[in-house]
Amino acid sequence: MDRILYCLTIMHDWRWTLAAVVLCVFGIGAAFRLLTGARTLHHARRRDVAALGAVVGGVAAFSTHFVAMQGYDAGGEVRYGLILTLTSLVLGVGGVALGSVILLGGNRRLHRGLGALAGVSGVAATHFIGVAALELPGRAIVWDPVLAGVALVGGVAMAVATGAVVYGKGAARFAATCVTGALSIIILHFIAMSALTITPDPAGAAAALGPTLSASAMRAVLGVLIVGLLAVAGVIAWMGYFSRSSALNQIREAIDAMPDGLAFFDAEDRLVLWNNRYDEVNPELSSNLQIGMTFREIIQIGLNEGLYAEAKGREAAWISERMESRRALSTMMEQRIAGDRWLRVADRRTAAGGIVTVCTDITDLKNDAQALVDARDAAQAANAAKSQFLANMSHEIRTPLNGVIGLAQALANTGLTSQQAEMLELIQSSGRTLQVLLSDILDLARVESGRLELAEEAFDLGRAVREAAQLYEASARDKGLQFFVEIAPEVDCWITGDLVRLKQILTNLVSNAVKFTSEGFVSLTAAPGPARDGVPTLRFSVEDTGIGFDGQTRDRLFSRFEQADGAITRKFGGSGLGLAISRQLAEMMGGDLDCESEPGGGSAFILTVPFRTATASATPAAGVDEAEGGTSGAVRVLLADDHPVNRRVVEMVLAQANVTLTSVEDGAQALQAIREGDYDLILMDMQMPVMDGLTATREIRLHEAAMGLSRTPIVMLTANALPEHVRAAEAAGADRHLPKPFNAAELLNLVVALPRAMAKSIAA
Repeated sequence: MDRILYCLTIMHDWRWTLAAVVLCVFGIGAAFRLLTGARTLHHARRRDVAALGAVVGGVAAFSTHFVAMQGYDAGGEVRYGLILTLTSLVLGVGGVALGSVILLGGNRRLHRGLGALAGVSGVAATHFIGVAALELPGRAIVWDPVLAGVALVGGVAMAVATGAVVYGKGAARFAATCVTGALSIIILHFIAMSALTITPDPAGAAAALGPTLSASAMRAVLGVLIVGLLAVAGVIAWMGYFSRSSALNQIREAIDAMPDGLAFFDAEDRLVLWNNRYDEVNPELSSNLQIGMTFREIIQIGLNEGLYAEAKGREAAWISERMESRRALSTMMEQRIAGDRWLRVADRRTAAGGIVTVCTDITDLKNDAQALVDARDAAQAANAAKSQFLANMSHEIRTPLNGVIGLAQALANTGLTSQQAEMLELIQSSGRTLQVLLSDILDLARVESGRLELAEEAFDLGRAVREAAQLYEASARDKGLQFFVEIAPEVDCWITGDLVRLKQILTNLVSNAVKFTSEGFVSLTAAPGPARDGVPTLRFSVEDTGIGFDGQTRDRLFSRFEQADGAITRKFGGSGLGLAISRQLAEMMGGDLDCESEPGGGSAFILTVPFRTATASATPAAGVDEAEGGTSGAVRVLLADDHPVNRRVVEMVLAQANVTLTSVEDGAQALQAIREGDYDLILMDMQMPVMDGLTATREIRLHEAAMGLSRTPIVMLTANALPEHVRAAEAAGADRHLPKPFNAAELLNLVVALPRAMAKSIAA
């Protein structure tokens, strides 16, 4: 150790030593920078940059050695053998180049360690061959093998540790790599220099010298090399600055091109930078924005400009809330500002503790959303108007239609000639057709508007199927058709569903089958269907031997207002709505309706719905036989209806039974009649002047409760036949809802049987 210190302090000029150390650190740093940069490049560019790094590293090691030699006291004149000096340079560059190739081949510790070993080996060759290149007239160099070995081992160990351990990502790792890499060269050089001793050699004074360089010439060469290294280092530094500057410019351009306003605030919430869009979305603030101003100062400017309507009268509280929201980095907020403009503001924290604020002008979105709301409200208003129109049309059409059908039914019970009976049958048939058409149109409107609701009730499936078929059995017999109804025992039970809508579909299918079949048969079968997704199903099939249809017709048969062709409508009549409504009802039930057919070969319509069994209901059927419900005396009936024709129709129908009828023209008169007399049944119209039927029904129920009277059955006999009308009637206190036009037999049955059924219920 004493010998090493003596060599450093006595044998070397500290100024040259310091210059060599500085040169080594910066030279190795430049070489490392080039090599690490080469790793990110491809193909030829990568090879060129790596080669430049190898040259810079080799020249740095060579220059470090010979700069340090300039400060070494050799005891006399020193010259440098040209051939060996050049050889040391070539070996140094070659060793570093080999190390670069190994280093670029992989980034594992093994690759880095082997690369460092190859590089320091070239540096060692540079040192020892460079010493051998010294020409010392009259002197000789004697080596201490131990110190020389220590120098070699120490330099190699430091270099391998640099590559395998110290090297890594980040500025700190890069600086440490430069220092320890340079330290490996410094250890190698100065310990090796302490291993040599210069002794007098008179015989060597007369020896012939080969091509050599003087000390001054070597200094000139070193100057050129150092200038070259500095130039490379400067180019690297400039390239790094240019790259960073270019990247920053690109980032700046990208930020300025953003469709949203962006502002960056540091950890102290001071404005650092913002893009052009931030100025555009905040035009009232743009002229006042300055680097270094706080966010609190920015929103204060907005308050002074009157931008925030929500802050008026509570500025301090609003600022406190806004700053708290910003500190919490809460969910993005929407802010209304002056000029009926809207901004969406989002704050995000950066890794350094700053905040990035993004402002988006959502005025157009808000306007579009408001336009959609207005359009929705207009559509809802139009839908409500349509619903009201449908209700009014239903009422206005059913009222005169009730007169036509009711009077025809009453007329049928009088003495008529055969010609009159035939004309009356035509009137009744036309009335029924018009009634079906009206119901189909209203059903279609309710389905399309989503206002049609299905009931969930228990009913006897076998009875429902038989009743649906029975309606058209007589028509089939009159045409000479065979008519079959088959119900599998497994499904002849009680199920849960909508009885009315199921019968509507089945009667529509059976009606069409009878209508379009002139000879052969019509059949209706009900049986279990295939399970769907583990859910059992019911399968109804209506088959006939009628006219049939082709595949093209099948595709449009379930469309609204469609039949097989125009001749069908002319020959058989119909609106073409029945099948469309039936399919939509089937889908609402969770099933489907399909068909199979061929021209002239008949048709088969298949309805599939979920099969949900239920327990048989103990509730008696709504329709009670007249004989069972008969009373010993006349039934006292109060009729409230503002339409004189409808009153006359009811009077003529009820004249066939033992009924005492009292007629009034509005709900107020009906209420007064109830207060003055007793009645067994009330027939109440829904739309009447002075007091409507719903109000009158509620008042009657209040009167009964106040006076402790028994409940009088009330039947809503009205042209308001939509489901909402039925629900409204039930809510008001009505017991039944009989829509106009009504069937005379059904009205007679209700009038005679309902009071008896109500009396039994009260007694029970």
